[in-house]
Amino acid sequence: MNAFTSKTSSRFDPSQRQTKAKTLLVANSNIRQPDSFAYGEGKPALRLAVKRLIDIVISANALLVLAPLFLAIALLIKLDDGGPVFFRQIRWGLNGRKINVFKFRSMRAEACDPSGVQQTVKGDARMTAIGAMLRRTNIDELPQLLNVLKGEMSLVGPRCHAINMRAAGRLYEEVVPNYHHRHVMRPGITGLAQTRGWRGPTTRPLAARARIACDIYYVRNFSLLLDLKILYKTLLIELRGGTGF
Repeated sequence: MNAFTSKTSSRFDPSQRQTKAKTLLVANSNIRQPDSFAYGEGKPALRLAVKRLIDIVISANALLVLAPLFLAIALLIKLDDGGPVFFRQIRWGLNGRKINVFKFRSMRAEACDPSGVQQTVKGDARMTAIGAMLRRTNIDELPQLLNVLKGEMSLVGPRCHAINMRAAGRLYEEVVPNYHHRHVMRPGITGLAQTRGWRGPTTRPLAARARIACDIYYVRNFSLLLDLKILYKTLLIELRGGTGF
């Protein structure tokens, strides 16, 4: 039997954690932070303060309410293969800072790609049984409420990208010249692009540009009403079965 058929051989090996950390460090070492974010100056301070207050209140309460669910999911992941409960990845944050984003691990521990180069595709063979359910329902994203509470993310904003994320095989900033304009606001758990169907792996430059166009539209036209509309649309999408895979 091999690692794909033997339950015993597929159990998590703790030595993999150090190897993954080294891989992530090397993969991200050549990605520099953008030089300037003057594009985002002049955002209404009061509206941004209210947005942050909403983030704190909702994320704190959601974490308390969802604590039993988090514990149940953690137990299922541990029982599945004994590996780590959370998957961490370095992603672009506010003003191009690099942040550690949390998700429930949905793939075999040895197959996770913290660099973000290998994007998840439909029917991905790396997925675990519990992971497939978590991704289909987007429950794997819920630990990002911790990032929201810490102030690294927002409930709504341009979706948080891995800094090595590719579009049609090239770095996003190479395909879309104004890519980093999306980072003048905190990244969101959900965003305008996702409610318009732009999510998942990007294999065509046109799709990448359409996704970033949605993000930049949001940055330019940010309002609390727009945030509410995006949250409402996201809730409707999830109640209708979601778009996860």
